[in-house]
Amino acid sequence: MEQPNAVICDFCGNAYTIAENEAEGNLPRTLVCGHIFCTSCLQSIECDDVVRCPDCEVESILPEEGVFGLQEDNRIIGLIYTASMNRMRRSDKSNSRRRIKAVSFDMDGNTKDVEQPADLEKIERAMDEALATAAEHLAKLEHLHQILTTGLAEQVKKERARLEMEICRGAIKAMYAIQKWRDVQLNQLSGLDAHFSSTHNEVCRVKERISMLKSTVQTAKKVRCVPFLEQYGNLDQILKTLQAPVDNRSFSMKCITMGCGRSVIFKSQFLNQSVDLFLKMDAGKPKNLSEVPLQQHCSNLARQLPRHGHVEPLASNYNHLTHGKAKSPLRTMSPGRKSCPSLSPTRHSNYYRCKTSSDNATPDVVLEEIIESTEQYVSPPTGPELAKDNRRSRRSRSCPLSGNKRNVTQWVVVTHVVNPTHFYVRYVAEKRESDILSREINNFCQLDTSCFSSVDKVQAGSVILAKGYEGLWCRTSVLEVFQNGQDNSVEVCPVNQLIGVCIFFIDYGFTKSIDIKRNVSSTESSVDSVNNHLRKTNPELVRFAPQAIRCSLKDLVPYDLTKGWSKEAQMEFCQVVGSAAVEMTSFGQDRDALLVDLNKAPVGQSSNMPISIREYLVFIEVARFYYPVKPSRRPLKYYPAVSPKIHVEYSALVTHINSPDDFYIQLQTDNMESLLLKAKLQECYNDKSGEEDLMVYCPVIGQPYVARFEDNMWYRAQVIGHPGGRNVEVRCIDYGHKTKVFVSDLRKMKDEFFSLPTLAIQCCLSDVLPLAGEKWSNACIKRFSCLAHNKFFTIIATEKSPKTKPLPVKLLESSPTDSLTDIAEVLITEQLVCSKNGLKTNLADVPASDSELWDLPLELSGLEPSDLSAPVLEFKPRLSLPGSLKEAKVRVSHITSPSSFYVQFIQNDSQLKRLSELLKECQLLEPQDVEWKPDMFCAAQVNQVWERGLICDEVSSGNVVEVMRCDHGNKVKLHVSNLRPLCASLGGSFALECSLVDIRPAGGQPTWTATACDFMRYYLTGASAQITIQELTDERPVAVTLMCTNKMGELVSVADHLAHEGLALRERKPVLGRYFQDLMFQSRLGVPGGKPNASDAQSSHTNIQAKTPKEETSPLPAYSAIPFIPRPTPRTTRPTEKVKTDLYKAPELPQLGHNHMTVSAIKEDGHIYARTDTAGYHLEQLREKIQQSMKTLPNQKPYTWKTVQGCAVIGPDMLWYRGQLLEVLGGHVKVQYVDYGLVENIPVVHVYPRLLCEDIPQLCMACQLYCINPFGGSWHQDAVELLNEMLLYRRVDVNVVKLPTDPRRPLTVEIFLDGMNLSTILCHHKHALMDRTAQPAPPLPPPSILDIWDIDTRGLLGPREVMLGPVTEPSMPEVGQSLNVRVRHLQTPNELFLWWEDTAQIPVDGEFLDQHMTRINANVENLLPLTNFPQGGPCLAEYIDGNFYRAKMLKIICADPVRILIQHVDFGSDDTVPTSKLRQMPAELLRFPAQVLKVRVTGFKAPSASTEDAVLPYSPEWSLKATLAMVELLHGDITAIVQSGDASSELSVLLYNQDGQSVFLPLLASGLAQLE
Repeated sequence: MEQPNAVICDFCGNAYTIAENEAEGNLPRTLVCGHIFCTSCLQSIECDDVVRCPDCEVESILPEEGVFGLQEDNRIIGLIYTASMNRMRRSDKSNSRRRIKAVSFDMDGNTKDVEQPADLEKIERAMDEALATAAEHLAKLEHLHQILTTGLAEQVKKERARLEMEICRGAIKAMYAIQKWRDVQLNQLSGLDAHFSSTHNEVCRVKERISMLKSTVQTAKKVRCVPFLEQYGNLDQILKTLQAPVDNRSFSMKCITMGCGRSVIFKSQFLNQSVDLFLKMDAGKPKNLSEVPLQQHCSNLARQLPRHGHVEPLASNYNHLTHGKAKSPLRTMSPGRKSCPSLSPTRHSNYYRCKTSSDNATPDVVLEEIIESTEQYVSPPTGPELAKDNRRSRRSRSCPLSGNKRNVTQWVVVTHVVNPTHFYVRYVAEKRESDILSREINNFCQLDTSCFSSVDKVQAGSVILAKGYEGLWCRTSVLEVFQNGQDNSVEVCPVNQLIGVCIFFIDYGFTKSIDIKRNVSSTESSVDSVNNHLRKTNPELVRFAPQAIRCSLKDLVPYDLTKGWSKEAQMEFCQVVGSAAVEMTSFGQDRDALLVDLNKAPVGQSSNMPISIREYLVFIEVARFYYPVKPSRRPLKYYPAVSPKIHVEYSALVTHINSPDDFYIQLQTDNMESLLLKAKLQECYNDKSGEEDLMVYCPVIGQPYVARFEDNMWYRAQVIGHPGGRNVEVRCIDYGHKTKVFVSDLRKMKDEFFSLPTLAIQCCLSDVLPLAGEKWSNACIKRFSCLAHNKFFTIIATEKSPKTKPLPVKLLESSPTDSLTDIAEVLITEQLVCSKNGLKTNLADVPASDSELWDLPLELSGLEPSDLSAPVLEFKPRLSLPGSLKEAKVRVSHITSPSSFYVQFIQNDSQLKRLSELLKECQLLEPQDVEWKPDMFCAAQVNQVWERGLICDEVSSGNVVEVMRCDHGNKVKLHVSNLRPLCASLGGSFALECSLVDIRPAGGQPTWTATACDFMRYYLTGASAQITIQELTDERPVAVTLMCTNKMGELVSVADHLAHEGLALRERKPVLGRYFQDLMFQSRLGVPGGKPNASDAQSSHTNIQAKTPKEETSPLPAYSAIPFIPRPTPRTTRPTEKVKTDLYKAPELPQLGHNHMTVSAIKEDGHIYARTDTAGYHLEQLREKIQQSMKTLPNQKPYTWKTVQGCAVIGPDMLWYRGQLLEVLGGHVKVQYVDYGLVENIPVVHVYPRLLCEDIPQLCMACQLYCINPFGGSWHQDAVELLNEMLLYRRVDVNVVKLPTDPRRPLTVEIFLDGMNLSTILCHHKHALMDRTAQPAPPLPPPSILDIWDIDTRGLLGPREVMLGPVTEPSMPEVGQSLNVRVRHLQTPNELFLWWEDTAQIPVDGEFLDQHMTRINANVENLLPLTNFPQGGPCLAEYIDGNFYRAKMLKIICADPVRILIQHVDFGSDDTVPTSKLRQMPAELLRFPAQVLKVRVTGFKAPSASTEDAVLPYSPEWSLKATLAMVELLHGDITAIVQSGDASSELSVLLYNQDGQSVFLPLLASGLAQLE
């Protein structure tokens, strides 16, 4: 009978069968892919012992048995077997029924036919089919069950992570609320001692008893020493007082067992989905505290009394008890519980722990706070850095409230955004306080007292109220005030004249301008119009701190540094932040802004990671992270300082001093540009209008900038270093000092400030050496600074020096005797330095034959030798004019107008110094009650400097008086506390008021215009000039002619310059009158032909304040009837010199075909300038020849540049180059360096119309690429930058395709870079297209085959490096041994490198390892460089501190440049260093064993599931947070107990802290680790 179709094969449709009797079965077999087929099908599709699955076509390799070796499907075989067994049972039952029926038929004699069981066969067939279908359904159900089970586990995992994070966030918010409640309650505990009045009374009684007993003891001691004194005192009373008992009954000690009556009530009710907490500070009746402290105190008293015999321990213990209670009011312990050391909180944990314990039914609430620290992740200290960090502060484990409260993560809301580095936020936690403040403000504004009245004024900088968001009143700060009738803003304005204000909302961060509009037709007053927009505030509202906090995203700069922050960046920042609360992490502060990062909570369930705003802005390419820029090309440079000539006297100011061989000076010149540089810098860079365009985001090392220094002033500077963070180290090139500034304090240098050369000149004192050796002593540096800093000297350069070394000079100071004093000789005399030339240390030993007398300067009068008899001139406090009234050197001190300005004579500088020294004594005097009146002399303190002043007006009601600075000429308003009485002998002035002659105001007005005054004030204040006094009289101002130098160094008349600029008109005078006036003036100056006036000679030395008699004019000489009328001398102008120069010789063209060239420049039109190798060799010779021929500067003259072609150029490095003039651009010219191809715009003063080495042709030639066309017909900037990046200063292969007919025209070439055609590269970058119409260039010839040279190298090799063995391992400690260890390096939290004392106490030849390494580091130059790099080989490696340490090489990390991974064997840390930082290790160092041993800390391991994102890259199972926490736990005294290990396996230890607890317990408590 045919078997039923229980389960059939999907491929052939036949049923699976089991072998029965001799029939072979057709069993199901499983392939590698998991599909099941019958044996017959698999045999039919077998091919070369491989079966390809008909469903998925995956090949399965058959075993040795073939198809029969494949695994059988037992599930289907079981179903077939079950169906077969059921069939057999049914067959047996049917046969038994037939037999029964047959027997009954025979017995009954029934002859009817036997009915066939057709019905039973149908039932059996249906059952078999149903069983097969059930088997298929069962397989499908099992598959669905597996899918649902896996999905359920994944679903539970995701939801668990999400809910855990939400639970943690909710708990954090609850903890923050509890923290604020705790802070409020703690602040209220400051006056807790006032609740213990009974205890205070008992303390007073004890103090009285102590004082009485002490006085009695003193009396008893005196009576015992002097017995007869007993009659003056009651001896019985003294004995009674000394013997009076002291016990608990003497005083009420129960007072210290009574509480204050205040307690904390804590209730909690846990519901199904919520928790209800209740915390309250309740004030009730005082209750009894535990009596254990009292009993313990009494027992201590009983133990101490017999030993000391007085009652001081009682007072000290009592104070200790009461103070101990007051120090930690939140931590109370039940009496039966012993205090146990609590785990110190880790830095990165954030949790609260509350414990309750009952004591007399009074709950004790313990709140422990650990503030979450979100410091920037830093790698743990390693190697010597960790070993030397011995002074690191230990974390406090005793006080549970200790913790690091910096860098707290806060939830904030962004209120206003200017750009990503300038925005304002408000704390979410302060929302309740903000609502209260807003409600108070709006309630106050409803009162009449908030309105302005007509007598009120609005002042800039004050706080007022204005309408802001949703019409609510907000606090604002007034920035600018605009008054009716005024064009500019004012400081103070009455309310009734106010037309507008610019205000800053201090609680939101934005700025707003409000215009006060008045309706003329309305009856509304001007004050009511102001009250509609603005209101007054009261002191209560001002005391609230501003709610808006200025922030900046840390280390973020604009994507395009040249354009600054784009509008897109602001919009993206506002869009991603929105109005929702974000998490803010603070990293520090940059001036008035916090450096932060904002993290936005994730949206949806796709990710549980917060979004970092910084990373988001960088990802969408609107910003990028800050990093120090390394210059890819030579940075811009200042023109070098003009060095003084040898043996020529100059006047100079010493600006900065490092030592006598390193200080900086400024030469005092008459150049007005250099004198006004500082004022121009302040005016230019304090202007806020163009500040955004000048911002610097990524400074370049060596680049010139303008920097704001500590005094808040702008100076020209140069970046010389990048110490880290957002700081840079800069050097002030005009004064010489160095400092560190923020990057935000740098600005780009404008072109106008490049024209002046560097003003600071580095110098050194000539002919002196340090007294003690190579270093200058501190006393010498301090004394030299006192003598020279910020003082004027006459300097003489003694010899030439390179630009990189200081210039040797002599500092000579003038004295009142007009003699010069050498500062070097003063230092030699005081024995602070020694002389190179053997100068004597005593100035008295100068030979008498010397014609010059060297006197000490005025400041050294107290230190001069006693045998010096040089006369010292008397100090004259009044102005004395020079002997000649013509071309006297002065300094302009103050300018009011061209008709009134003040000057100081240079010759009076020494008198001014002496006066300044005398007035310094005024700062020691206390303010006096003096009645100040006009025209009184006084000593006034102006800008922290004491000067002479003259009272100009009466003292005002605010004790403010107007004072004229006698020695400068301007007037200032000072408080009377800055005035002191001046000695009558010091009255006078050193300033002379002058007026320009021969000019009058322009515009027909009698007064000078503000433009003329400002023009003169801008250019002349502080400038050096020359004056010629026309006529000296008692009248002031004195008529003078003022001369100053222009940019060309020529003296020009200021009056003529004002007339030329149209700011003044020339004074017209009759010719005859002017002739008579000239004759009179010449007679007074002693011109031949006239008699000098004696009164004039006398008046030149007369005090300017004294009245001089009226001058007697000498009679004029007799003239002829027709006098000679002189004509005015015509003005002479320097003629323009016509010069014509030819071009330099054309370059020598190379041959066609293959050449090697070096690219020197790339022009904007795509022309490539290159030199052949031969031309490069000639260039070096040409450069030396040019510099030797041009040793001095030619005389600069006005030239006609139209006929000039070839020229000589002074480059930025102040060297001479050959150039070709291309175009004249005003004061600049465009030139091309003919030997380099570079084109620049340079000042015309650096170009000279002459040819240099005209016989040598140009060494640089232009080239153009063959068969290529740029997009659009011209090369774009991106293509030119790509060419610069690939070709500049590079030696390339050039195939010259075509030579031009004119040798000055470009060559047609093909350039190859490492065998690749440059044209192909440009086409690949979509910068150009190949010209398919052109013929292909001839192929590049193959490189020439090098000749094989048989060179004998014997004897040329140096000594081979000795191969050393590994460093000796330290001795292994025994199992169970306890060691006091220190952690030298932490690899993971449970893998450390330990050091213990036994390893350091092993000397070799009587010397320890540290001593030996110190000696080696002192002679580093004797160490040989490392030439062999075997794996595991020993060496000496340089660490970041500059010292060398023992190390072993692990492997080579990088080949170009070569960098090697090493391990410090004495510290355990790894480092990657170049070969330049490796040295050969001396063989004697191998005798010292390694100082550390790698161990594994047992007892804990990494958590199986961690939510931390930052992990260790080399050990991902450990988080960075756990590593930093373990570093903090390993500081202090650590004890290690060896568990197991030997020389062949890793050592296992247990670590304990100084309290005897395992160091890893805090990691377990915070979930950063789990038990092993």
